[in-house]
Amino acid sequence: MKRIAIAVSVVVLVLAVSVSAQPNQEVEKQYAFKKRMSPGQELIKLENGWNDATVKHDWAFFDQILADDYIGTDFDGNVGTKPQFLQSLKSGESVMTSSITDDMKVRIYGDAAVVTGRTTTVNEQYKGKDISGQYRWTDMWVKDYLGRWRCVAEHVSRIAQK
Repeated sequence: MKRIAIAVSVVVLVLAVSVSAQPNQEVEKQYAFKKRMSPGQELIKLENGWNDATVKHDWAFFDQILADDYIGTDFDGNVGTKPQFLQSLKSGESVMTSSITDDMKVRIYGDAAVVTGRTTTVNEQYKGKDISGQYRWTDMWVKDYLGRWRCVAEHVSRIAQK
């Protein structure tokens, strides 16, 4: 009887160790995906996500990627904070139904990066005013203590119509 109890205990212990040693598959997938992407690819993905989130009014996306001390400067020279940006999206005072981003360039400086690009918007409204057009922008990104990219500053300039 003692031998059976010892054998069962050993089997249970081996099973417990093997189950706990297996990695969390979801974490492994995310890590492997992130590992395959270069920092430049990761930032391009975030910028494309930014574009999509603007059209979809996905303020939760911006809450995740904008640093708490984010500062944005728009094409009129107005400066805004992260809470102001999020409030603008939540309130519906900023509405964009179509946006195409291209000509993106990424420059990495260790745990900091600068991404530039051009966005063409169609049917963009801000506080009831049509602001559709083409824009050049510069976003500054910094890795946080967990290794995630956070946008700390943005500057947008309107491209003059010819």
